[in-house]
Amino acid sequence: MKQTSYVRLMTAAIVVAVGLMTTACGKKQAAMPPSGPPEVGVITVQPQRVALTTELSGRTAPHLIAEVRPQVGGIIKKRLFTEGSDVKAGQVLYQIDPASYEAAHASARASQARAEATLGMVRLKAERYQDLVKIKAVSQQDNDDAQAALKQAEADLAAAKAAVETARINLAYTKITAPISGRIGRSSITDGALVTANQATALATIQKLDTMYVDVTQSSAELLRLKQTLASGVLKKDTATAQARVKLVLEDGSPYPLTGTLKFSEVTVDQSTGSITLRAVFPNPKQVLLPGMFVRAVLEEGVNEQAMLVPQRGVTRNPKGDAVVMMVSAEEKVEPRVIQVVRTVGENWLVSGGLKPGDRVILEGLQKARPGTPVKAVPFGAKPAAAPGQQQQPAAAKK
Repeated sequence: MKQTSYVRLMTAAIVVAVGLMTTACGKKQAAMPPSGPPEVGVITVQPQRVALTTELSGRTAPHLIAEVRPQVGGIIKKRLFTEGSDVKAGQVLYQIDPASYEAAHASARASQARAEATLGMVRLKAERYQDLVKIKAVSQQDNDDAQAALKQAEADLAAAKAAVETARINLAYTKITAPISGRIGRSSITDGALVTANQATALATIQKLDTMYVDVTQSSAELLRLKQTLASGVLKKDTATAQARVKLVLEDGSPYPLTGTLKFSEVTVDQSTGSITLRAVFPNPKQVLLPGMFVRAVLEEGVNEQAMLVPQRGVTRNPKGDAVVMMVSAEEKVEPRVIQVVRTVGENWLVSGGLKPGDRVILEGLQKARPGTPVKAVPFGAKPAAAPGQQQQPAAAKK
C-alpha cells in the first residue's frame, strides 16, 4: 500500500516538472526577436578642409644672453645684486677697488695740464718768431724750429687728453654693469676675489626671458616632401598669416597657452643627422618657459582643402600590410576596400586614395560585418532600434 502511494507521488512530480520545462521553453521561444540583417554604424566620407601639422621636438633658448666679465683687473669690493633677480641694462653689478685707477686718472689729468701749459708758451714763441722773421730779426731756421715745437706741443696735448680719457674709461670699468636687461643667475665669485681683464670665467650670466626661442630639428626628407605637396597644390599655405604659426606642448604634456611664429630655417643640412634646424619665437610674459626646457613644437604645414578623413577605429591591415576598411555597398552588403593612407590627423587617417565622397565606412559592428553579407546601415553613434518584444521581456522576467 505504501509502495503504491510512493509510485503515484513520483509520477505526479515528473508530470509537473515536464510541464514547467515545456512552459519555460515556450516563453523563451516567444521572447526571441525575429531574425534580420544586423545593424552596423557607418560614417559617410566627405571632403573637408583640414590644417595639417607636424610635431617636432626641441629645446628652448633665451632671446638674449650675455656673460658678465670684467674689463679691468682688481679686487672685488662688493657684489651689488641679488642672485636670480631681474636687472636692468646699465645697473651696477660688481664694484672693483678703484684706488689705483683713480690715481692713474689724476696723473693723466696732471700730464694734460702740463701739456696745456707747455703749449701756451710754445704758441706765443712761435707767433713772435713768425712776426720777427718778416723783418729778418730772426733767422728762418729759428722760425722753423719754433713752428715745429708748436706742432709737437699740440701733439703732446692731444696724447695727454687721450691718456686722460683712457684713465677715465678704466676708472668707469671698475663698476661692472649689466650689458642687457634680464634675469641674472648665480655669481661665480664673492667679495674679495681677484679678477682680471677679459678673463675666461664669467662672473655671472644674464638672460632675457620675456621672449624665448624654440629650436627644433626636421629631417631633410620631410622638408622635401612638404615642398613637393605644396608645389603640387595638394597643400596650400594659410594666406591669413604671413608667417607660419607654431604651437607648443610642454614637458608634462600640457599645451602652452600662447602661439609662436616660425622665424627661419637653417640653410645647411647637418650631415651627421640629416636634419635641418628650425627656429620659432614665443612670447613668455609669465616666464613659464625656461632656457634648456624640452618641448614639442606643432608646426602648421599647410591646408588641405579636399582632405578625406577616416577614423582609425575603422581601418585594419590585411596580411600584406595594406590599410583596409569595410564599407556598405549600394546593394547594402559588406564590401572590403583597400585604401591608401598618408598620415594620422588626430584620431583619423588622412586618405590619399581608395575612397570617394559618399562612401559609407563601417565603424561599429565590424564583428558582424562579413564580406558579402547584407547589413542595415545606421549613422555611427545612433541608438540602435529596439527589437519587437524586447521591452516586454523585463516585465515577463519580473513575473
